[in-house]
Order: sequence, then structure tokens, then C-alpha cells
Amino acid sequence: MADSGAFLDQDQFSCPICLELLKDPVAIPCGHSYCMGCIKGCWDQDDHTGVYSCPQCRQTFTPRPVLGRNTILAAMVEKLKKMGLQADPPAHCYAGPGDVACDVCSERKHKAIKSCLVCLVSYCETHLQPHYESPPLKKHKLVEATGHLQEKICSRHDKLLEVYCRTDQQCICLLCTMDEHRGHDTVSAVAERTEKQNQLGKTQKKSQQKIQEREKELQDLRQAVDSLTHSAQAAVEDSERIFTEMICSIERRRSEVKELIRDQEKAAVSQAEGLLMRLEQEIAELRRRDAELEQLSHTEDHIHFLQSCNYLCAPPGPGDLPSITFKQHFSFDAVRKSVSELKVRLEDVCKVEMAKISSLGSGGDISGSLAKTGGSSGGGATAAEKQSCPICMKSIKKKQRLMRLCYEPSYLKRLIDALRAKGIE
Repeated sequence: MADSGAFLDQDQFSCPICLELLKDPVAIPCGHSYCMGCIKGCWDQDDHTGVYSCPQCRQTFTPRPVLGRNTILAAMVEKLKKMGLQADPPAHCYAGPGDVACDVCSERKHKAIKSCLVCLVSYCETHLQPHYESPPLKKHKLVEATGHLQEKICSRHDKLLEVYCRTDQQCICLLCTMDEHRGHDTVSAVAERTEKQNQLGKTQKKSQQKIQEREKELQDLRQAVDSLTHSAQAAVEDSERIFTEMICSIERRRSEVKELIRDQEKAAVSQAEGLLMRLEQEIAELRRRDAELEQLSHTEDHIHFLQSCNYLCAPPGPGDLPSITFKQHFSFDAVRKSVSELKVRLEDVCKVEMAKISSLGSGGDISGSLAKTGGSSGGGATAAEKQSCPICMKSIKKKQRLMRLCYEPSYLKRLIDALRAKGIE
């Protein structure tokens, strides 16, 4: 005897709504069978109209049919289950965290792949098949599976939100247009979407234009910062070079002043040594004459005394003993004073110029400073830009280098000449 399972087709015992083996199968007046839970859920959505239809043949019933369990069909389904004709789906078909679950699956939920905006139900691949095969269901609008279907339903009439009320700026259903939104300015959601899409496009275009403007400003600001960095580095290098030159120049002038003092010292000492030698010679000559006078005073030869006395007692002639003069209080106090004054003046100049440099470095914010790439002020120098050099007392301008005039070799030469004029012959 052949196995009776060979003559049983699982599709004949599947619910057209959930596409699984029938659970508590019921037959409705048109003859189609469904799971009791599936058909009750479907008809619950039609309670407000009072008209109920078969999801397959679309035959309508009024009033709502009373459902009773088909015991014969239920027994056959149980037999199919025992025969193992129903295979378990792969694990990846089940809904996990973040997935939209199929609303039809009664036990372990499968992942939904589409949501029906007419049925307001999300379907897995298996339960979606009637929407592809049944002519009435083919007319339903399917969208990608979404877990926010309730947001698309009117809370008052449990109907799909497919109309937009411009008066109240909200989405409504068709029944709302005949109720509290009667007489309002209403359009289809599709039409309003088209208009809003155009507005969105314009807004997006303005936003993109603003982004481009800001990116241009960002690029300009970065370039300005780079330019500022390069300019600062160049200023540091120039300052280092200028200060090095100044230090070298001061070192040279120090050596020149030192050499000048030593030369004056050498000349004065040489002069003094010459005078010392002459004085020693004069003293030696005077001592010799004094010795001769002493010897003559004790001689007993009167003739010799008389003959030598006139010669030895006569004062020396003007050419014999020259006049010797020398500055007894010679010193370098004037030199030390001049050098000290030079130090004070240098410090004053440095203070003045450093104040200028500090004011140039701290003036204005970066947004204003970076925006200016150059330019010169019109007209002559202002009173603030003009001042006198604390060394030479001559008028200098803002753009002149620090101590450029007063520390030229020509000026230092004049300074040395002035030092010489203060006491050094």
C-alpha cells in the first residue's frame, strides 16, 4: 500500500495569508481556508466599514461571518506535521536585532522584506508570495520593509495616510477630508511630496552654495595662516641676522675704543718716559755742578777758586735746562663717562624700538590682520611714526632700521673723535 503522504501536497494546507501550515484552520463562506488568527486579524481592520472580504477572491460578506474550527482539515495538517513535510528555514532568515520582523509569522519571526501600505503588514519572503500571485493583492503598494507602519496610519480612522492638508500642515487619510478637515486645502501626499521635493532641492542648492563659500573662506584662511607663518619665520631670520650684525658691529667698536684707549695710554706713557729721562739727566747735571761747587768751596787755592767760581756760580742758560711740562692729573674718566652714556642711549633706543615691535605684533585680531595682504599708508609719516634718535638727536622715521644712522662707521668715527677731544691729545 502506498504511503498516503505521497498524495498530500503541503501547498494545499498552507494559509494564503501567512503561507505556513494552517493553524486552527477555518473555512469562510466562499470556501477558502485560513488560519483562524490570520483571517480574524485581517477582518479586524474592516470592522469600521462593516464589510468583510476574502483576501483571495475578494468576495464580500455582511455581517461578519462566524468562524468555526475545521476539525477534519486540522487533523490532516497535524498528519502532515508528523510526516515531516515541513522543512525548517535557514537561520539567517529569522529576524534579529535591528531587523523588521514579519507580522504574519506566528512562532519564530522571519525577516520581513516588504511592507504593504494597503494591508499595513510587513511580510517575509514566504508570506509575501500572495501579493505577487493573487490579482487583487498585486494592486497593493509594496515598499521596503519598515518598522514604522503605524506612523503611516490615521490614529482616528485606522486608514492609510495618503492625503496632505496644507491648511493644518499635516498628513491625513481620505476619511479625514470628509470629517474635521472638510473644506481645507488638501492635495495628495504624492503631489505635496513633489512640491516639497522642489523646495528641498532649492534649500539643498543654497546649502551646498553656502558650503562652497565656507570652504573657500576656510581655504583662504589656511593660506593666510601659512603666509603668516612664513612671514613670521622670515622676520625671525632677518631679526637674528640684524642683531648678529649689530653685535658684531658693537664688538668691533668696542675693540676700536679699547685700542684707542691703549694708543692714548701708550702715547702718554711714552711722553712721560721721555720727560722722566730728561729730568733724570737734568738732576744728574745739577748734582754734578753741586759736587763741583762743594769741592770748590773747600779748595785752598785762591787763584783756582776765583777762576772757577764765576763759571760754576753762573745760572744755566736757556738752552741748557729746557722747560718740562706734563698734565699731572691726566685720566680716562671722560672716556668712561662717554661709554656709559652710550650704553644708556643704546638701552633707550632698544626700549623705544621694542615698544614699536610689540605694538605691531599685538595690534588687531587675526580676522582683520590676515585679510590685509599689503599696502602703504598715504601721505607723510605721522607724529607717532616720527621721533628723535636718543643718541644723535636727529629725526628718524618708523621704517628706518634700529640705530642704523647712529651706528654707521662714520658716526662711530665722530664718536671717537669726540672722545679724543675730551682730554686725550
